This record gives sequence, C-alpha cells and structure tokens, in this order.
Amino acid sequence: MNPAEQQHTQDVILLAEDREDDIVIIRHAFAKAKFLNPLHIVRDGQEAIDYLQGEGKYANRDEYPLPSLFLLDLKLPRKDGLDVLKWLRAQPCLSALRVVVLSASEQVRDINKAYQLGANSFLFKPLDFTQFVEMTGALKGYWLWMSREPEISRPPPLAEGEKHQFSQSANMREQQAGVAVPSVGLSSPAPLPPATGQA
Repeated sequence: MNPAEQQHTQDVILLAEDREDDIVIIRHAFAKAKFLNPLHIVRDGQEAIDYLQGEGKYANRDEYPLPSLFLLDLKLPRKDGLDVLKWLRAQPCLSALRVVVLSASEQVRDINKAYQLGANSFLFKPLDFTQFVEMTGALKGYWLWMSREPEISRPPPLAEGEKHQFSQSANMREQQAGVAVPSVGLSSPAPLPPATGQA
C-alpha cells in the first residue's frame, strides 16, 4: 500500500443509523470490500450532532475525530436525517463536510429535500448484500480516494457567559414572539395621516 492509500485509510467515516441489522450489514460490506477506514456509529440524529459538535462524550477529538465522509440515514429517532442535514449546513466550520444520504426511502420528496438541504449524494440501501458490497466499493473509490476533501473544523464551544447570554436572548425572543402586534402587509402600506398645517 502506497503512502497516499495509507493516508486515505485513516480517514474516518461517520455513520448515522439506528437499525442494528443495517449496521451489521454495513460493517460486513465494509470488510468484504476491504474498506478499512475507521467507522464511527451514532444511532440517532441528536447523537450525530453531538459527535460533530464535540459535545459530551465526543469532546475528545483524538478518540472521536471529525469525519471525512458522513453517511446519513433519514429515518432517525430524536432528530431525523433532514434536521441533522439542515443543522450541519448552517455551521460555518462544518458546512463543507461531504454527506451521502443512505436511505431505504424512495419518496421523491425525501430525495428532493435532501438535495435542497445540501446532500452531496442520495443512495438507496440495497436489499442484496452483494449490491451493498458494490456500493461500499464505490464509496471507497470515489468519495475517499478520488474526491478532494474540503477543510472542516469543530465549532468552538460556547463559554459559560456566552451560554447564559444566548439563553437570555432566546428567552427574550420567545417573550417577544408571544406579544401580539398588528401586521401590516408589504403590498399595502399604511396611508400617511392628512396634513394639518398649510403647505
């Protein structure tokens, strides 16, 4: 194995998948396709966000490094894949992360929405293990070896004072949202009052 190939095999893959059967199949497909990269697994959408942010047990970046490729299922508990994708693309430090949606959904609206929110690719989960191995080989060949990786970094954590300030701002926005205010249509501006003085 040449130095370039050795470097690629160190790239971390993050898989967001809640079905244990699918996780086992993907692990076996990786092994069969000789996809030797470290595979980190999160089992719900909130856990995926925690991993990418480096929150909680994922704070140690030596143990949980940022991934080079994110395989994202859509049907996840707590936060679904589309919510995770929307959050991810809103993070300046992470927005360039390559995301491949790996889903059993064939709903056109799911496909369209995933691309609208910034997915790099949308792949159907194969029903046949051989096809799973072929798909895994394609992921290894294109997304890690041929595709150039963008630079990403973990968002800086909020300091305690910033967290308090953020919480106060959020509470203020909620209180303001609860105050009823008259709405003025943009296409129908309110008329000016008649002039009382002489021109």
